[in-house]
Amino acid sequence: MKHDQPDSSGAATPAASQDASKDTPRPKAAAPKPARPSSPIAPPAGRARLKRRHLALALSFVLAVVLPSLTAAWYLWTQAQDQYASHMGFTVRREEAPSAVDLIGGLASLSSSSSSDSDVLYEFIQSQELVKQVDEALDLRALYSRHHDDDPMFSLAPDASIEDLVNYWQRVVQISYAPGTGLIELKSLAFTPEEAQAVATEIFRQSTRMINALSAIAREDTMRYAREELALAQQQLTEARQALTAYRTQNQIVDPSADIQIQMGLLTTLQQQLGNELIDYDLLRDNAQPGDPRIAQAEQRIAAIRSRIEQERSKFGGGDPATDYPTIVAEFERLTVERQFAEQKYTGALSNFDTAQAEAQRQSRYLAAFVQPTLAERAEYPRRALIMGLVVLLSTVAWSILALIYYSLRDRK
Repeated sequence: MKHDQPDSSGAATPAASQDASKDTPRPKAAAPKPARPSSPIAPPAGRARLKRRHLALALSFVLAVVLPSLTAAWYLWTQAQDQYASHMGFTVRREEAPSAVDLIGGLASLSSSSSSDSDVLYEFIQSQELVKQVDEALDLRALYSRHHDDDPMFSLAPDASIEDLVNYWQRVVQISYAPGTGLIELKSLAFTPEEAQAVATEIFRQSTRMINALSAIAREDTMRYAREELALAQQQLTEARQALTAYRTQNQIVDPSADIQIQMGLLTTLQQQLGNELIDYDLLRDNAQPGDPRIAQAEQRIAAIRSRIEQERSKFGGGDPATDYPTIVAEFERLTVERQFAEQKYTGALSNFDTAQAEAQRQSRYLAAFVQPTLAERAEYPRRALIMGLVVLLSTVAWSILALIYYSLRDRK
């Protein structure tokens, strides 16, 4: 039996390889996996068929979108009356004439706008008071209600109340106001260009009247306080003068100082007479015989002069208050001081009144129109294309939302 010899490279012969393969155990083959069941194939979709819900959806589109749009188009282009617009722009101005101090200092402002007045005017134009005044001047009910039978949507009801008229006024009178600049732009609508211009003109006239009333009120407020102060000062001055006059009449003294000077002169004269009599008395007593009647006469004259001096001196204190000069002078000076104080107060009040009067005359409000009421040449309102587009858009959106809600509820079943 022959054996294969390995070759020189040490590799086994084919026979040896076969023997080795017989002796080596082979691994077992893996069991085959079970085949997954194949998913069923859906049958092809059938032809779409028109169902009742489709017809209902189409009918709802016609009722919710097409029919309102056609109705709106018919009304806008056949029934709605043309409306014309009149534009106007104005502002409230305040003119202040500069005073002498302002001219010297260069601090004067020749013209300035008042935003607060413009705020008041903006609210006034929308108020019931203005609507009532314009209605009395132009008969707004007749002006805006004559097309009510053909165009009730854009017209005013003939029997409209003042509240209804004010609500309608917000539709036909549109105001644009810039608070920073005080400019007011106004647009009035009417069925003819002349009526629209007349409404704007009447608004401007009534607004001018209101601004003039505000100026009069401000001027009166400025003058009222100064006038009251002047009246009070004048009353105090009158009372002080009357009190001083009554005191002079009561004491029969016009000027106590002058009366005192006269009294002092009288005392001086009496003192001189007393001195002369005393000298004559001494000379007579030295030269005459005792019992001389001239001595008794001299003594009587001396006693009379002394008595008069005492009476005159009693007027300067310690006597009757009616003839007591210190009391009279003190009361007279008090009344004089009160009169002087009243005079100074009256002078100051009169100066304040003159200043307030000049200030009130220097400040003036007025309504300045930078755009006069215009006269339209063609109708701008109602804006049919815009209204028609809004009707189509809103009805389409509403129909789409209802359709989505319907299908959402249907899918939940």
